[in-house]
Amino acid sequence: MSRVRRVAVMSPQTRLARSRRQARGRWRMPRLRASDAERAAVLYRTQRKRGIPALVAMFALVLGLPVVFAVAPGLDAVRVWGIPLSWLMIALLPYPVMAGLARWQLRRAEKAEDDR
Repeated sequence: MSRVRRVAVMSPQTRLARSRRQARGRWRMPRLRASDAERAAVLYRTQRKRGIPALVAMFALVLGLPVVFAVAPGLDAVRVWGIPLSWLMIALLPYPVMAGLARWQLRRAEKAEDDR
């Protein structure tokens, strides 16, 4: 039984990216001065704390929709343009709300960065 050698087939861009990564060596995090490291740590903690309300709101939205549908099963009977309202809520409601939450969180994170 002869063994067939396996050959990886990849695009030229992938091959180039892999060769650059191997030639460059391992990437290391740059060392910060003590004052900059403390500022970065404080900023990280502040942004993490400010991110919690946006994360909670997103989970409330995503996990709250099934609760709304369980509590109000009549939403399936309501039709808008021939489509059940519950389907429209699933398809159209989460994305703009999540985009708004993301924008709100980004502004809050940037404000924390500017304050520091």
